[in-house]
Amino acid sequence: MRELKAMGKYLLLVLSCIFLGLASRFTNAFQAGIAVHLGDVLWASMIYFLFRLSFYRKSLHITVGMSFVFCFGIEASQLYQSEWITSIRNTMIGGLILGRGFLWIDLLRYSVGILLAFMIDRYSVNKKL
Repeated sequence: MRELKAMGKYLLLVLSCIFLGLASRFTNAFQAGIAVHLGDVLWASMIYFLFRLSFYRKSLHITVGMSFVFCFGIEASQLYQSEWITSIRNTMIGGLILGRGFLWIDLLRYSVGILLAFMIDRYSVNKKL
């Protein structure tokens, strides 16, 4: 029962990240100066919470590591510019998942998102399950 309750919390956090991330990209819900960074921060947080949902029994630190490897790997993959992958990235879903072009600042945004998600997890979700 405890595990099911935690998984429900992680699912809710994933859905919240998706909702807020889409709002940051496709609405005027956030100031432009915030929205430009918020989408990537929320994307990385969503990845962290998806890993927690999928690998609940793993330690928080392993989840942090997997999140960094995944997010940085996706960003590094943007250095590869082949016609087939570029056509996928040019779709709305492909662009949201894979990004469109490598930016160093995205690595900082992902780091903030992962560490923020870790803090939420450590001090809220895992505090009292």
